[in-house]
Amino acid sequence: MDPILELQDRGGVARVDTLRRAGVSTYALRRAREQGWILSVCRGWVALASADPMLVTAARRGVVLSCVTLAARRGLWVLDASDPHVAAPANSGHAKVERGVIHWNEPLFPRDPDSCEDSIENALVLVARCQPHESALSVWESALKKGKLDYALLSRTPLPPVARRLLAEARPFADAGTETIFFTRLRWLKLQIVPQAWLLGHPVDFLIGDRLVVQIDGGHHVGAQRTSDIAHDALLKLHGYHVIRVSYAQLMDHWPQVQALIMAAVAQRLHLAR
Repeated sequence: MDPILELQDRGGVARVDTLRRAGVSTYALRRAREQGWILSVCRGWVALASADPMLVTAARRGVVLSCVTLAARRGLWVLDASDPHVAAPANSGHAKVERGVIHWNEPLFPRDPDSCEDSIENALVLVARCQPHESALSVWESALKKGKLDYALLSRTPLPPVARRLLAEARPFADAGTETIFFTRLRWLKLQIVPQAWLLGHPVDFLIGDRLVVQIDGGHHVGAQRTSDIAHDALLKLHGYHVIRVSYAQLMDHWPQVQALIMAAVAQRLHLAR
C-alpha cells in the first residue's frame, strides 16, 4: 500500500497505526521518510511534506482545529478568525498551544481520533459558548445558508442552552454576517424587517416596513457590482422607496450613528407607503 496515497486520502496527516491498519508497511513508511516525501510530526503521527501546516501543528500539539477556526475553514462567515481556536478533551494532559485559544471540553459529537479537525457540529457548539451572541449567530446562520448545518439533526441533540437558543434564532437568509448583525441589533424596533426582499428585479438586504430599504456594502461592492447597486438604488427611489446604504465600517465601528439614521427615517414615516 502506497503511504503517499493513503496520506493524501486522509488530508495529508495521519496516525502511523492507522496507516499500518490500512496496509502500509513499516518498510514503505521508512522509505518514504528517507526520500523526504513524508515527515514525522510527533510520536505516532506522520504527514506529507506538503501537508497543511495548521493540520500538522494540530497533530503536534495534540488538539483539533475547532470553533471559529474550523468554521472559517469550512467557508462560513466569521467576524474574526485571526487567532487559532482549537479543542482538546477536558482530561487531556499533553495538549498545548503557543498562540490562540484552546477549548477544553467533552465534545457533543464523538471526535474522530484520526482527524485533526473537529466536526462542524462540535465547532458550532464551541462558537456558541465562545463568541458574543451576534457574532455566534452570524456563524450559525452562515452554516444554515451554506447547507453545512443539519437543523433536524441538531434539534434532536441535547445542545447546551446557549447553542439551543442560537438554533432557535438562526434563519438561512443572510448572505453575510453583517446582515445577521444588523437584523439582531434592530430586532427591538418591533417593525416588519424583511431580509433579502425582492424588489424591482433584484434582492435588497433589508426592507423595513413598506418603503425603507437598507443595503449593507461589503468588500465586493466595487466595479461592476457597485455600478449595478447604484443603478438599482436609483430605480428604487424612482418607485418611491427610501434607500439607506451602509458600509461595513459604519456598521461595525459606528453603529450608534447608523441606528440614529434609521430612527430618523422611521420618525419621518419613510418606511410607510404614501
